[in-house]
Parts: sequence; structure tokens; C-alpha cells
Amino acid sequence: MRRKPIIALIYDFDGTLSPGNMQEFGFIQAIHQTPEEFWTKSDGIARGQDASNILAYMKLMFDEARKNGIHLTRSDFHRYGADVKLFDGVRDWFRNINEYGAARGVKIEHYINSSGLKEIIEGSPIAREFKHIFAGSFIYDENGEAEWPGIAVDFTAKTQFLFKIQKGIFSSRDARRVNESMADENKRIPFSNMIYFGDGETDVPSMKVVNMFGGNAIAVFNPAIPAKRAAAQKLLRQGRANFITPANYSRDSRTFRIVTTIIDKIKVENELKLLSRYK
Repeated sequence: MRRKPIIALIYDFDGTLSPGNMQEFGFIQAIHQTPEEFWTKSDGIARGQDASNILAYMKLMFDEARKNGIHLTRSDFHRYGADVKLFDGVRDWFRNINEYGAARGVKIEHYINSSGLKEIIEGSPIAREFKHIFAGSFIYDENGEAEWPGIAVDFTAKTQFLFKIQKGIFSSRDARRVNESMADENKRIPFSNMIYFGDGETDVPSMKVVNMFGGNAIAVFNPAIPAKRAAAQKLLRQGRANFITPANYSRDSRTFRIVTTIIDKIKVENELKLLSRYK
């Protein structure tokens, strides 16, 4: 029996599916700061120490939580995730796209590739929609409390997860199998079957990789913020993204039209590839 082609839809989270940074929907309020105060402190740590911005914000979360008597357990992070705001149409997006794919004879899988926190995303209303969530996370002590960064995902680290998705590897730690040689026909999802969604500079390497190997990259932007539109237009001009679209995921949106058309294209290309194997 011929296997259905698998198409991977891979999303950044902050600014792509959600209009803000995930820490801004509960955690920052719990430590009695504004988003501006928190991110200014985080950027200051990174600049002052010439350190990773990702590790800087994770350390700041840890320090500020301890200072305010907040215990950072997985359940605490999940609770913050439950309040994360989402762009219009996101909640129904996955069902609509899955149904479209099924009607076209392809299987749709959704993945997160984020510099945010896996534990917060796991608590979000859409967590169950993803085949796997690649994102930052903490190490926990014997009491279940965060005590140290476990995985920090910066803009270059994001690219390794694309190769893991390609080979069907769902472990963030596994650095052996992802580097092993594998015949193209054995790769679970070719890059040409990937659609990457991002909103900014941290997504540039991933967009470039997907684009370079025949996939499609979509730069989304918050239409309420002119600077976000300008950033998306820049990604398009530079050839990082194939398409730009407002961050609206409803069935009648430009985003839906772009993605369904790409699905149709992948389906046709797969059929042509099969026809070319006639002997």
C-alpha cells in the first residue's frame, strides 16, 4: 500500500501563533514587573556578560521567581500557558488544515520550533495539536522545581530541529542519529514537504534552510504593528521567506489560501515523482 505523503507545518510560537512573548501572559505579572522591565533586565544581562539572550532570560525567570517566592514547577508553567493569547483563527486552524490535507490525500503534521519554553507551550490551549514541541526547557530537582536551564534554543539551534523532523527524531538531546547519513528515500519528511512559519530574525536561519532545500517559508506579521509588517517585507525581499501574510489563521484568510495552495503543489509534485518512476 502506498504511503501518504507527510507535510510538516513548523511554527515559531511568540509573534507567530501568539501576539506576544509567552512570559508576558502570567509569569511577568506574577513577579510584579512590566514586560518592558523584564526584557530590559534580560537584555542587560546578555549584553553585560556577552551571553546568550535565551540563557539570560531563563536565568532571569529563575532568579525573579525565587526572589518573589514563586515555585517554578511544570504545573506552574502549564498554568501560565493556559492564559497565552493566540492570533485570530489559531484554535480552529489545525482542524481546518488537517481536514484539507485529508481531502487531498496527504497527512498533515504540526510542530513547534521555538526559543520560548516548552513547559509553557505544553499548557497552552493548542498543545495537543502538535506532533512534537521543540523548545527551551528547564532541569528540575527532586521536588519538581526548576533549578537550571536544560535546553536553550537560539536562532541557530532551531535549524537542528528541522533535520530531526526530517528524520523522525523526537529527542532534543539526541545528537548522534541526527548526524548519521541517511538515504533520501528513508527520510520521513523531505524538506520539500516542509512549511515553516516565523515572524522575525530568530527565524531567518530556519527559513533559509527550508527554502534552500525546496520547502516553503512564510513570514507572518501582526497587522496592528507597522514594524512587524516591515520586518516581514524585508524577509521577503531578502529571499528568506517565500510568502508574507498577516497573522490571521481563519479559514477565509490569506494564510489559509497560501498553505492550501502549497499543499496542492506538494501533492501534485509527489504524484509526478511517482509517475516518473515508470519502467
